[in-house]
Amino acid sequence: MLRLEPRSTQSLSAAWLSPMLALVLTAVTGGIIFLAMGKDPATALYIYFVEPLTSSSGLSEVAVKAGPLVLIGIGLSFGFRAGIWNIGAEGQYIAGAIAGGGLAVFWYESTSAFLLPAMLLTGILGGMAWAAIPALLKTRFNANEILVSLMLVYVAELLLVHLVQGPWRNPMGWGFPGTRVFPDAATMPLLFTGKRVHLGSVLTLAVPFIAWFLLARTRFGFRIKLFGSAPLAARHAGVQSNRIIWQSLLIGGGLAGLAGVIEAAGTIGQLMPDISPGYGFTAIIVAFLGRLHPVGVLLAGIAIAVTYIGGESAQISAGLPKAVTGLFQGIILFYLLAFDLFTRYKIVLPSRQAVQQ
Repeated sequence: MLRLEPRSTQSLSAAWLSPMLALVLTAVTGGIIFLAMGKDPATALYIYFVEPLTSSSGLSEVAVKAGPLVLIGIGLSFGFRAGIWNIGAEGQYIAGAIAGGGLAVFWYESTSAFLLPAMLLTGILGGMAWAAIPALLKTRFNANEILVSLMLVYVAELLLVHLVQGPWRNPMGWGFPGTRVFPDAATMPLLFTGKRVHLGSVLTLAVPFIAWFLLARTRFGFRIKLFGSAPLAARHAGVQSNRIIWQSLLIGGGLAGLAGVIEAAGTIGQLMPDISPGYGFTAIIVAFLGRLHPVGVLLAGIAIAVTYIGGESAQISAGLPKAVTGLFQGIILFYLLAFDLFTRYKIVLPSRQAVQQ
């Protein structure tokens, strides 16, 4: 009977090559799927993976889509490195959008230059507050952070729907669910005329390098990695587990909340029931595709953003269903996990004596 045994050493090059191989095999698998659907594989793959990068408008849209994926993915990578499984970034994203966007809703006539910075700070605090719930339950009652953070996603979604359909509904919105349109002082400045890329994209570019410095050059980063790789050794070294749990969840929640308020104040300009196409869940793929490394997460976020934009183009020009984008993301995760399995373990064939017995 075949069995898996842990490898004595793990190849660093194999760990970094596996995301590339996963992307290549995803493209090959996608070509087979397109062929089965009666589409030209070469044309469909070009639309999905190349066309978004061939024009300034496409690059602008990729930057807009990559922003929240990168921010949330980096926040999640802190927790995943520490062995803390925050699966509720989608809820923290929504909580940040509600907290930061609420300022624009209440001060919809404001022209103050301090409104947007206050929204960004409040969005971070909103995401952190939502992440503090699983942190508290984990440290106080040893509750499973996976289940708690995941269930809070649905609470955040229902809270958003209640607000935009109830007390925060736009009185001039003809009954459609949504808040007032944010004032100019509460929106992210555009970087180029006629393009949707905004100041939030610049902020996003700075975060991976700050995160890299924290993880690679500070004691805090060393404690995070030590706690994740050897919890018992970390405790003997004086690393407090509760502090690591709180810090990793609050960082993840804060960056998710920042992504939420940037999205609300940038590309949308108001709060609506569907302010996210599932960024919080897709960012889990982004984090692992980037090997939990900040710069790797940045590149992975761009790669996944390309599939979003390519999927939107494919619906129009090739008549492909929207669900293909989610299928691609699932295939990427499948191949990535498969390569990780064989990077960490080796297949052991049964011995001749065992077969005879």
